[in-house]
Amino acid sequence: MIRFSTPLLLLRYSHWLDAIAILAWGILLLKYWITGKLNILIHPNYFGLTLAAGIALIAIGSLKIYELYQIEQQRKTVRQLQVIEATKIDPAQHITLFPPAWSSILLSIVAAIGLIITPKTFSSQTALERGITESLPLTRMQPQEFRNIAKPEQRSLIEWVRILNFNPEPDSYNGQKVKVQGFVIHPPSLSTEYIWIARFVITCCAADAYPIGLPVKLQLGQNRAIFPADSWLEIEGEMITEELQGKRKLVINSSSLKPIPEPKNPYNY
Repeated sequence: MIRFSTPLLLLRYSHWLDAIAILAWGILLLKYWITGKLNILIHPNYFGLTLAAGIALIAIGSLKIYELYQIEQQRKTVRQLQVIEATKIDPAQHITLFPPAWSSILLSIVAAIGLIITPKTFSSQTALERGITESLPLTRMQPQEFRNIAKPEQRSLIEWVRILNFNPEPDSYNGQKVKVQGFVIHPPSLSTEYIWIARFVITCCAADAYPIGLPVKLQLGQNRAIFPADSWLEIEGEMITEELQGKRKLVINSSSLKPIPEPKNPYNY
């Protein structure tokens, strides 16, 4: 009786597994593009490249599966299976870290998980872990020149952070109107009369996303418990300077806090 070990079986079907992995990743990229989930994974500048890669992978995977199907059909009509198999195997096999077909299995599993699970935006807990700030890191998005052409109430959250990065003196903005949108963070180091309004900024993909934001002083008598963490708000008010954690900071003195749905594209760039 002939017994086939697992490595031999994997080697026998390795070409099929390779083709399935390629096809699955192409379908996954195309699904993210169709459903709009690329917005929370990569920068819009790479949407076209991602779409092209997904279409190319689907084409390559489909062609490979078709070729393998044709070969299998030929095998059914030829009894000398070992001869045919010997002509199919490439003698110049490349060296891989994993046993034959294991890398394709892992890629297929990851693609299957991606097709089943819907990606989500980062949470306020992720923002706290990565370190939320009201200034841009020195290695990211440093403007060579800054021109303030928007009215204060027309600036987005990222524009407020950029202008603070250019001129960090908070008193320069006292009394200016503000209207921004973002998600709520409850920093444990601040009292319950304050929240942070924040957005994630990406330069390439979600892996390099970092949070920026501004502290918000709630209206008199309000407690941040009525504004759950990760909920989205549109906040109107004016800028004031307050001392928080021993530092003078620019703070939004809110006059209106309106819940809004999470935007289709939650990131700034």
